[in-house]
Amino acid sequence: MRGDYPSRIVCLTEETTETLYRIGESDRIVGISGFTVRPPQARKEKPRVSAFTSAKIDRILALSPDLVLGFSDLQADIARELIGAGITVMVFNHRSVDGILSMMRTLGAMVGASDRAERLIDECVDLLAAAKAAAPSRRPKVYFEEWDVPQISAIRWVSELVGIAGGDDVFPELAQKPDGKSRIISDPEEVVRRQPDIIIGSWCGKKFRPEKVMARPGWAAIPAVQQRTLYEIKSADILQPGPAALTDGLKQLREIIADWQAQSGMS
Repeated sequence: MRGDYPSRIVCLTEETTETLYRIGESDRIVGISGFTVRPPQARKEKPRVSAFTSAKIDRILALSPDLVLGFSDLQADIARELIGAGITVMVFNHRSVDGILSMMRTLGAMVGASDRAERLIDECVDLLAAAKAAAPSRRPKVYFEEWDVPQISAIRWVSELVGIAGGDDVFPELAQKPDGKSRIISDPEEVVRRQPDIIIGSWCGKKFRPEKVMARPGWAAIPAVQQRTLYEIKSADILQPGPAALTDGLKQLREIIADWQAQSGMS
């Protein structure tokens, strides 16, 4: 501990790493997820000790952390093992835009950097407000695909960001589900029936292949396929529930919707 706050933190997912860097507390981090790409310097400066559903427990223990930060029920087994070894573990489980903001606020308080965390939150809130104010009057229908086989639709914070950017998620009822299995689209024809104007792929670290999407049986009847309005947003920019989604992810959503407007001859 440094003062009353943890000084040796292991981050099992990227969003807490990015948040700590953004609020000037990166020196507290002693280990990160191997999937971390934001910020780029983290991969150069910090040892990688975990994937998402697995971790090198011995390596984590060797770092003598006074706090390990995780995300979601999918890391429950890792957390259980670390707790059993006497390590303090905090597992966030947020799924919404408000939850992302709350995570940043909580993390800032945990390291004694509440003022800097609030400045980061204010920056994100301003971006959200600006996006809402600039949203088009005619809203495109958006199908966001998080994975291709099986097809998984947008998680809640992504669905909310689509709405803030000026679109309408075509599977809003699935976005309320907390886990990926519950967001599986069992009948691909349902996407056709919902007629999205835009298709966005973010295949969890795998390259989005629009040509494969357009070749799916029956999908030629979808407006997005007919108009070739298929786009990719890298998963690191929108599927990590932290600052990236509220900044770069939102920015790219706005750019995609603006491009659709331009192609459709709308303002």
